[in-house]
Amino acid sequence: MRARPEQRFRTLARLSLLAAGALVVAGCSPAADDTGDTTGSEPVTITFAASTFGDPGRGEGLQALLDEYNSSQDAVIVEPASVPFPTFAQTILTQMGAGSGPDLIRFNMAEFESAAEAGLLEPLTDSIDADALGLTPGPDQYLVKDGERYGVVFENSNYGLFYNADLIPEPPTTFEEFVEIAQELTQGETYGLAFRQTQAEEAGVWQDIQNYVLGFGGGWSDGESLTIDSPENIEGMEAFQMLYDMPVIPQGADAATFRQMFAEGLVGMEINNGGYATATTANNPDLNFSVAEIPFPVRSQGTLLTPMVMNVNSEHKDAVVDFITWLLQPEQQTQLQEVLGASSVAIDTERSAESLELYPFLPVLDSMTESGVPQLVLGYEARTPELRTIIVTEVLSALQGEKDMATALQDAQQQAEELVGQ
Repeated sequence: MRARPEQRFRTLARLSLLAAGALVVAGCSPAADDTGDTTGSEPVTITFAASTFGDPGRGEGLQALLDEYNSSQDAVIVEPASVPFPTFAQTILTQMGAGSGPDLIRFNMAEFESAAEAGLLEPLTDSIDADALGLTPGPDQYLVKDGERYGVVFENSNYGLFYNADLIPEPPTTFEEFVEIAQELTQGETYGLAFRQTQAEEAGVWQDIQNYVLGFGGGWSDGESLTIDSPENIEGMEAFQMLYDMPVIPQGADAATFRQMFAEGLVGMEINNGGYATATTANNPDLNFSVAEIPFPVRSQGTLLTPMVMNVNSEHKDAVVDFITWLLQPEQQTQLQEVLGASSVAIDTERSAESLELYPFLPVLDSMTESGVPQLVLGYEARTPELRTIIVTEVLSALQGEKDMATALQDAQQQAEELVGQ
């Protein structure tokens, strides 16, 4: 269902009146063009900070969307705020904490949670109608906290099973088949599977084990209490350890190494998010790979969710809402999805024939949008970095044989409860 165009018209009209009023208050005359004719009120300029602007291929596409919006009306101009990716989160959060910063920001979920808890995000509850806009409920639910909406989905990158189609003509559909194929492929320099398994890649290990926990029906919490040592989590992590011990993975290899191996046909399978499709193609355009659903008992998997939020310090909140509303329209969402590649966006869209020819598996990734879960400890989102360190450290101690997996998760549960005061 399309958003209400009359709402956007009223917003634009209000913006024009506000801009005209500002000129009167300032005692200014309307600007004149080259012919001497008055051009009316000055447009409002807002800034949009997104690390996507710096991504090769994506940056140009996102800029083209801004250009299209800017030329669609004369009340608002959206300009990109250039912030280097390595310092993006720290820079933006520091600016917001000091009472300034960009008007509109694309955050990762960790920064979203921190900013929301610190009161740095403008509530969007009264300006965004999820039903009218047709926002996909699964990922959208994570952007509403205590009944208040603080963002909308910008990008949602689902996790799936990437596999070498030359080595694996038919992907596994059960966990037992997954293990069997991994074993059969592991010979000489070739491995059936790869995942991260070192403390140096803590954040990556966290992403990888999340799929095993969710895929076996578990979760790090029930939204109120921590459930780190639940039977489902233990089963999922014991499955992870079984694959590590076989071994069907290149033990000790970091992500950069085994992904290069995947590109060279030396690794058969890897569980990764949609962004991996373009990266793999860039590494080896000739690699015959595809994506299937993760063949674990429960259809639930991790997702990299990135929301779009409004800075509470913005002086042009109506203008920000107008741009967000415009970007959430079906036509613009389809364009944004083309820019983002294998990720999904805030609403369901139809893939282009060109995209499907390049990546025929895109509908598989899109179909998992409703079952994706952000890599957070729900109910303890802002404490997730600390909880992640505890859990990953204990899981790796089990992989190294220092204790069994059940004991490791029980130890993690105890440490985590002490941390959060449960």
